[in-house]
Amino acid sequence: MSHAIRFHTVGGADVLRWETVDVPAPGAGEVTVRHTAIGVNFIDTYIRSGLYPAPLPSGLGTEAAGVVEAIGPGVDGIAIGDRVGYVGGPLGAYSERRNLAADKLVPLPDGISDEIAAASMLAGMTARYLLKCTRPVRPGDTLLWHAAAGGVGQIAVQWAKALGATVIGTVGSDAKADIARALGADHVINYRRENFAERVRDITGGHGVPVVFDSVGKDTFAGSIDSLALRGMLVSFGNASGAVPPFSPLLLSQKGSLYLTRPTLGHYTATRAELLETAADLFDVLLSGQVRVQPGQRYALKDAAQAHADLEARLTTGSTILVP
Repeated sequence: MSHAIRFHTVGGADVLRWETVDVPAPGAGEVTVRHTAIGVNFIDTYIRSGLYPAPLPSGLGTEAAGVVEAIGPGVDGIAIGDRVGYVGGPLGAYSERRNLAADKLVPLPDGISDEIAAASMLAGMTARYLLKCTRPVRPGDTLLWHAAAGGVGQIAVQWAKALGATVIGTVGSDAKADIARALGADHVINYRRENFAERVRDITGGHGVPVVFDSVGKDTFAGSIDSLALRGMLVSFGNASGAVPPFSPLLLSQKGSLYLTRPTLGHYTATRAELLETAADLFDVLLSGQVRVQPGQRYALKDAAQAHADLEARLTTGSTILVP
Protein backbone atom coordinates (compact mmCIF):
# COMPACT_ATOMS: atom_id res chain seq x y z
CA MET A 1 0.00 0.00 0.00
CA SER A 2 1.01 3.58 -0.56
CA HIS A 3 -0.23 7.05 0.37
CA ALA A 4 -1.41 10.04 -1.65
CA ILE A 5 -3.07 13.42 -1.27
CA ARG A 6 -6.61 13.35 -2.67
CA PHE A 7 -9.71 15.52 -2.58
CA HIS A 8 -13.39 14.58 -2.82
CA THR A 9 -14.88 18.06 -3.15
CA VAL A 10 -13.52 21.34 -4.47
CA GLY A 11 -12.74 24.22 -2.16
CA GLY A 12 -9.96 25.63 -0.01
CA ALA A 13 -6.76 23.94 1.04
CA ASP A 14 -8.62 22.10 3.80
CA VAL A 15 -10.29 19.76 1.27
CA LEU A 16 -6.98 17.94 0.75
CA ARG A 17 -6.81 14.52 2.44
CA TRP A 18 -3.93 12.09 3.20
CA GLU A 19 -5.22 8.70 2.08
CA THR A 20 -4.07 5.14 1.60
CA VAL A 21 -4.11 4.08 -2.06
CA ASP A 22 -3.39 0.92 -3.98
CA VAL A 23 -0.72 1.01 -6.70
CA PRO A 24 -1.13 -2.05 -8.97
CA ALA A 25 1.56 -3.55 -11.15
CA PRO A 26 2.26 -1.30 -14.15
CA GLY A 27 0.29 -2.06 -17.28
CA ALA A 28 1.45 -2.15 -20.90
CA GLY A 29 3.60 0.90 -21.69
CA GLU A 30 3.71 1.96 -18.03
CA VAL A 31 6.27 2.13 -15.25
CA THR A 32 5.94 2.53 -11.48
CA VAL A 33 7.76 5.59 -10.15
CA ARG A 34 8.63 6.05 -6.48
CA HIS A 35 8.60 9.79 -5.92
CA THR A 36 11.50 11.49 -4.17
CA ALA A 37 10.40 15.11 -4.71
CA ILE A 38 7.13 16.63 -5.93
CA GLY A 39 6.55 20.08 -7.37
CA VAL A 40 3.80 22.38 -6.09
CA ASN A 41 2.46 24.83 -8.66
CA PHE A 42 -0.29 27.44 -8.81
CA ILE A 43 -2.20 25.35 -11.33
CA ASP A 44 -2.68 22.80 -8.54
CA THR A 45 -4.70 25.37 -6.59
CA TYR A 46 -6.85 26.07 -9.66
CA ILE A 47 -7.71 22.38 -9.90
CA ARG A 48 -8.34 21.96 -6.16
CA SER A 49 -10.59 25.06 -6.08
CA GLY A 50 -12.62 23.98 -9.11
CA LEU A 51 -11.47 26.80 -11.40
CA TYR A 52 -10.09 24.03 -13.62
CA PRO A 53 -12.62 21.20 -13.14
CA ALA A 54 -11.43 17.63 -12.55
CA PRO A 55 -13.53 14.47 -12.08
CA LEU A 56 -13.94 13.76 -8.36
CA PRO A 57 -12.58 12.20 -6.25
CA SER A 58 -9.15 13.08 -7.60
CA GLY A 59 -5.47 13.08 -6.96
CA LEU A 60 -3.48 16.26 -7.48
CA GLY A 61 -0.19 17.42 -8.95
CA THR A 62 1.45 17.10 -12.35
CA GLU A 63 5.19 17.37 -11.64
CA ALA A 64 7.62 15.12 -9.79
CA ALA A 65 10.95 13.35 -9.83
CA GLY A 66 11.73 9.87 -8.66
CA VAL A 67 13.11 6.41 -9.31
CA VAL A 68 11.68 3.68 -11.55
CA GLU A 69 10.59 0.72 -9.38
CA ALA A 70 8.80 -1.53 -11.89
CA ILE A 71 8.34 -1.76 -15.65
CA GLY A 72 5.29 -2.94 -17.55
CA PRO A 73 5.14 -4.88 -20.82
CA GLY A 74 6.30 -3.14 -23.98
CA VAL A 75 8.52 -0.52 -22.32
CA ASP A 76 11.94 0.05 -23.89
CA GLY A 77 14.75 2.42 -22.99
CA ILE A 78 13.97 2.60 -19.26
CA ALA A 79 15.46 0.41 -16.54
CA ILE A 80 14.59 -0.19 -12.90
CA GLY A 81 16.58 2.28 -10.83
CA ASP A 82 16.61 5.03 -13.47
CA ARG A 83 16.10 8.58 -12.23
CA VAL A 84 13.26 10.28 -14.08
CA GLY A 85 11.09 13.38 -13.97
CA TYR A 86 7.82 14.36 -15.55
CA VAL A 87 5.41 17.22 -16.11
CA GLY A 88 1.78 16.80 -17.07
CA GLY A 89 -0.18 13.64 -17.55
CA PRO A 90 -3.03 12.48 -15.29
CA LEU A 91 -3.31 14.17 -11.90
CA GLY A 92 -1.65 12.29 -9.05
CA ALA A 93 1.90 13.52 -8.46
CA TYR A 94 1.07 14.23 -4.79
CA SER A 95 1.75 10.60 -3.94
CA GLU A 96 4.46 8.30 -2.67
CA ARG A 97 4.38 6.24 -5.86
CA ARG A 98 2.28 5.91 -8.99
CA ASN A 99 2.09 4.33 -12.43
CA LEU A 100 2.76 6.49 -15.46
CA ALA A 101 3.03 6.12 -19.21
CA ALA A 102 6.72 5.63 -19.95
CA ASP A 103 6.66 8.08 -22.87
CA LYS A 104 5.80 10.93 -20.48
CA LEU A 105 9.01 10.48 -18.48
CA VAL A 106 12.22 12.43 -19.00
CA PRO A 107 15.59 11.00 -17.93
CA LEU A 108 17.34 13.20 -15.38
CA PRO A 109 20.99 13.97 -16.20
CA ASP A 110 23.83 13.77 -13.73
CA GLY A 111 24.20 17.15 -12.09
CA ILE A 112 20.43 17.72 -11.79
CA SER A 113 19.21 16.53 -8.39
CA ASP A 114 15.72 15.14 -7.86
CA GLU A 115 14.76 18.20 -5.80
CA ILE A 116 16.03 20.61 -8.45
CA ALA A 117 14.14 18.68 -11.13
CA ALA A 118 10.90 18.74 -9.15
CA ALA A 119 11.39 22.42 -8.35
CA SER A 120 12.16 23.46 -11.91
CA MET A 121 10.64 21.26 -14.60
CA LEU A 122 7.15 22.77 -14.86
CA ALA A 123 8.29 26.32 -14.12
CA GLY A 124 11.41 26.03 -16.25
CA MET A 125 9.74 24.38 -19.21
CA THR A 126 7.00 27.01 -19.00
CA ALA A 127 9.59 29.81 -19.02
CA ARG A 128 11.30 28.13 -21.96
CA TYR A 129 8.26 27.90 -24.24
CA LEU A 130 7.12 31.42 -23.34
CA LEU A 131 10.49 33.05 -23.97
CA LYS A 132 11.61 30.97 -26.95
CA CYS A 133 8.41 29.89 -28.69
CA THR A 134 5.28 31.89 -27.79
CA ARG A 135 6.98 35.24 -28.26
CA PRO A 136 10.68 34.63 -28.96
CA VAL A 137 12.77 37.11 -26.98
CA ARG A 138 15.65 38.67 -28.89
CA PRO A 139 18.72 40.57 -27.68
CA GLY A 140 17.75 44.17 -26.99
CA ASP A 141 14.08 43.43 -26.27
CA THR A 142 12.52 44.94 -23.17
CA LEU A 143 9.84 42.85 -21.48
CA LEU A 144 7.55 43.05 -18.46
CA TRP A 145 7.29 39.94 -16.28
CA HIS A 146 4.71 39.83 -13.51
CA ALA A 147 5.46 37.89 -10.30
CA ALA A 148 9.17 38.08 -10.97
CA ALA A 149 9.98 36.42 -7.63
CA GLY A 150 7.60 33.50 -8.21
CA GLY A 151 8.47 30.00 -9.32
CA VAL A 152 8.28 30.68 -13.05
CA GLY A 153 9.39 34.28 -12.64
CA GLN A 154 12.69 33.49 -10.94
CA ILE A 155 13.68 31.18 -13.79
CA ALA A 156 12.32 33.47 -16.49
CA VAL A 157 14.17 36.55 -15.25
CA GLN A 158 17.49 34.72 -15.40
CA TRP A 159 16.75 33.10 -18.76
CA ALA A 160 15.54 36.36 -20.33
CA LYS A 161 18.75 38.06 -19.22
CA ALA A 162 20.77 35.21 -20.75
CA LEU A 163 18.87 35.86 -24.01
CA GLY A 164 19.94 39.51 -23.93
CA ALA A 165 16.69 41.14 -22.81
CA THR A 166 16.07 44.07 -20.49
CA VAL A 167 13.72 42.79 -17.79
CA ILE A 168 11.12 44.81 -15.90
CA GLY A 169 9.64 42.74 -13.09
CA THR A 170 6.70 43.30 -10.77
CA VAL A 171 6.59 41.99 -7.18
CA GLY A 172 4.39 42.38 -4.13
CA SER A 173 6.89 43.18 -1.39
CA ASP A 174 10.28 44.72 -0.76
CA ALA A 175 11.72 41.29 0.10
CA LYS A 176 10.56 39.93 -3.25
CA ALA A 177 11.97 43.03 -4.96
CA ASP A 178 15.38 42.16 -3.53
CA ILE A 179 15.06 38.63 -4.90
CA ALA A 180 14.16 39.87 -8.39
CA ARG A 181 17.09 42.29 -8.44
CA ALA A 182 19.48 39.58 -7.28
CA LEU A 183 18.32 37.42 -10.19
CA GLY A 184 19.20 40.18 -12.65
CA ALA A 185 15.99 42.14 -13.21
CA ASP A 186 16.93 45.60 -14.54
CA HIS A 187 13.87 47.37 -13.09
CA VAL A 188 11.66 46.12 -10.26
CA ILE A 189 8.22 47.56 -9.48
CA ASN A 190 6.34 46.93 -6.23
CA TYR A 191 2.81 46.91 -7.57
CA ARG A 192 1.37 47.42 -4.08
CA ARG A 193 2.93 50.88 -3.93
CA GLU A 194 3.24 51.93 -7.57
CA ASN A 195 1.12 51.98 -10.71
CA PHE A 196 3.14 49.52 -12.75
CA ALA A 197 1.77 50.62 -16.13
CA GLU A 198 2.82 54.21 -15.45
CA ARG A 199 6.26 53.05 -14.32
CA VAL A 200 6.68 50.95 -17.45
CA ARG A 201 5.90 54.00 -19.58
CA ASP A 202 8.43 56.03 -17.61
CA ILE A 203 11.12 53.36 -18.01
CA THR A 204 10.51 53.02 -21.74
CA GLY A 205 10.26 56.72 -22.54
CA GLY A 206 6.52 56.48 -23.09
CA HIS A 207 6.69 53.68 -25.67
CA GLY A 208 5.70 50.68 -23.59
CA VAL A 209 7.11 47.16 -23.96
CA PRO A 210 6.71 44.81 -26.91
CA VAL A 211 5.63 41.91 -24.69
CA VAL A 212 4.12 41.36 -21.24
CA PHE A 213 4.15 37.93 -19.60
CA ASP A 214 1.26 37.81 -17.12
CA SER A 215 0.47 34.91 -14.78
CA VAL A 216 -1.53 37.03 -12.32
CA GLY A 217 -4.70 37.48 -14.36
CA LYS A 218 -7.61 39.62 -13.18
CA ASP A 219 -5.69 42.13 -11.06
CA THR A 220 -3.04 42.94 -13.68
CA PHE A 221 -4.85 42.51 -16.99
CA ALA A 222 -5.80 46.15 -17.55
CA GLY A 223 -2.39 47.42 -16.51
CA SER A 224 -0.69 44.85 -18.71
CA ILE A 225 -2.66 46.09 -21.71
CA ASP A 226 -1.68 49.68 -20.86
CA SER A 227 2.00 48.67 -20.60
CA LEU A 228 2.22 47.47 -24.19
CA ALA A 229 3.80 49.26 -27.12
CA LEU A 230 2.10 49.56 -30.49
CA ARG A 231 1.37 46.06 -31.82
CA GLY A 232 2.66 44.55 -28.59
CA MET A 233 1.70 41.10 -27.28
CA LEU A 234 0.14 40.17 -23.97
CA VAL A 235 0.97 36.59 -23.03
CA SER A 236 -1.58 35.63 -20.37
CA PHE A 237 -0.56 32.28 -18.88
CA GLY A 238 -2.09 32.19 -15.39
CA ASN A 239 -4.83 33.36 -13.03
CA ALA A 240 -3.18 33.81 -9.62
CA SER A 241 -5.60 36.64 -8.74
CA GLY A 242 -8.59 35.14 -10.56
CA ALA A 243 -9.72 34.75 -14.14
CA VAL A 244 -9.60 37.71 -16.52
CA PRO A 245 -13.18 39.02 -16.95
CA PRO A 246 -14.78 39.05 -20.41
CA PHE A 247 -13.88 42.00 -22.64
CA SER A 248 -14.50 43.17 -26.19
CA PRO A 249 -11.78 42.38 -28.75
CA LEU A 250 -12.20 46.00 -29.86
CA LEU A 251 -10.10 46.92 -26.80
CA LEU A 252 -7.05 45.42 -28.51
CA SER A 253 -7.57 47.71 -31.48
CA GLN A 254 -8.15 50.78 -29.35
CA LYS A 255 -4.99 50.17 -27.33
CA GLY A 256 -2.67 49.83 -30.34
CA SER A 257 -3.56 46.81 -32.49
CA LEU A 258 -2.37 44.51 -29.72
CA TYR A 259 -2.02 40.74 -29.71
CA LEU A 260 -3.32 38.48 -26.92
CA THR A 261 -2.55 34.79 -26.45
CA ARG A 262 -3.40 32.30 -23.70
CA PRO A 263 -0.89 29.45 -24.12
CA THR A 264 -0.32 26.30 -22.10
CA LEU A 265 2.72 24.05 -21.77
CA GLY A 266 0.92 20.93 -22.98
CA HIS A 267 0.47 22.39 -26.45
CA TYR A 268 4.22 23.06 -26.69
CA THR A 269 5.21 19.55 -25.55
CA ALA A 270 2.51 17.66 -27.42
CA THR A 271 4.93 15.21 -29.05
CA ARG A 272 7.67 13.12 -27.48
CA ALA A 273 10.27 15.03 -29.50
CA GLU A 274 8.96 18.41 -28.27
CA LEU A 275 8.94 17.17 -24.67
CA LEU A 276 12.54 15.95 -24.82
CA GLU A 277 13.75 19.08 -26.63
CA THR A 278 12.10 21.38 -24.08
CA ALA A 279 13.46 19.44 -21.11
CA ALA A 280 16.94 19.22 -22.63
CA ASP A 281 17.01 22.99 -23.20
CA LEU A 282 16.07 23.57 -19.56
CA PHE A 283 18.65 21.13 -18.24
CA ASP A 284 21.31 22.74 -20.43
CA VAL A 285 20.78 26.23 -18.97
CA LEU A 286 20.71 24.80 -15.45
CA LEU A 287 23.93 22.85 -15.94
CA SER A 288 25.62 25.86 -17.57
CA GLY A 289 24.81 28.03 -14.57
CA GLN A 290 22.95 30.61 -16.66
CA VAL A 291 19.85 29.78 -14.64
CA ARG A 292 20.06 28.76 -10.99
CA VAL A 293 17.22 27.12 -9.08
CA GLN A 294 16.87 26.24 -5.42
CA PRO A 295 13.58 25.18 -3.82
CA GLY A 296 12.26 28.09 -1.80
CA GLN A 297 10.14 25.92 0.50
CA ARG A 298 9.97 22.24 1.44
CA TYR A 299 6.96 20.55 3.05
CA ALA A 300 6.27 16.95 3.94
CA LEU A 301 3.90 15.40 1.39
CA LYS A 302 1.23 14.89 4.07
CA ASP A 303 1.36 18.68 4.73
CA ALA A 304 0.29 19.61 1.19
CA ALA A 305 -2.68 21.60 2.52
CA GLN A 306 -0.32 23.94 4.38
CA ALA A 307 1.79 24.34 1.24
CA HIS A 308 -1.34 25.39 -0.69
CA ALA A 309 -2.43 27.81 2.01
CA ASP A 310 0.97 29.48 2.04
CA LEU A 311 1.14 29.64 -1.76
CA GLU A 312 -2.27 31.29 -2.06
CA ALA A 313 -1.44 33.75 0.73
CA ARG A 314 1.61 34.87 -1.29
CA LEU A 315 3.89 33.73 1.57
CA THR A 316 6.18 31.71 -0.68
CA THR A 317 9.03 32.71 -2.97
CA GLY A 318 10.37 30.67 -5.84
CA SER A 319 9.57 26.99 -6.12
CA THR A 320 7.87 24.80 -3.53
CA ILE A 321 8.35 21.06 -3.22
CA LEU A 322 6.76 18.23 -1.27
CA VAL A 323 8.98 15.45 0.10
CA PRO A 324 7.42 11.98 0.64
